[in-house]
Amino acid sequence: MMGASVLCAEKTRSPPVKVLSSQLRDGKECQTPGGRSEYVIRRLGAGERSSSLQVSMVWMQGTVLEVQPDHNTVLVLDETGNFLVGGINSVPKGKPCLSPGKYVMVMGVIQSHNPEPVLRAVKMADLSENAMIHRKNWIYEVEDLQQILP
Repeated sequence: MMGASVLCAEKTRSPPVKVLSSQLRDGKECQTPGGRSEYVIRRLGAGERSSSLQVSMVWMQGTVLEVQPDHNTVLVLDETGNFLVGGINSVPKGKPCLSPGKYVMVMGVIQSHNPEPVLRAVKMADLSENAMIHRKNWIYEVEDLQQILP
């Protein structure tokens, strides 16, 4: 069970931002005035808008490479590299999609970004039924969202 302070911190976070693992890997960690870690990443397709974006909760997609239930983790590969997802044993409806080869969506809080991004899962979903479409469109979804965010 989570403590009250953790629940309050989760409620004050910004909504998840769609990102690629390479953006997190290349990002920089910073502290909010409240002392919470956030990460500054470079926007995809940055044109006239500011080229950086501050994130703490992210939405990522990729193919499950390895599941380690005893370590409470899963290794996922997106178009730009690997990322590790922790807390998988406590994510509602996350277990059915935890097998190698499944294409999944992971929403989570960034725990670290380098050398490999690590998230603490909040939500997971199996997107394998239409994996080819999801995989093909993912980079465009990420870029579109990042361009409209302030």
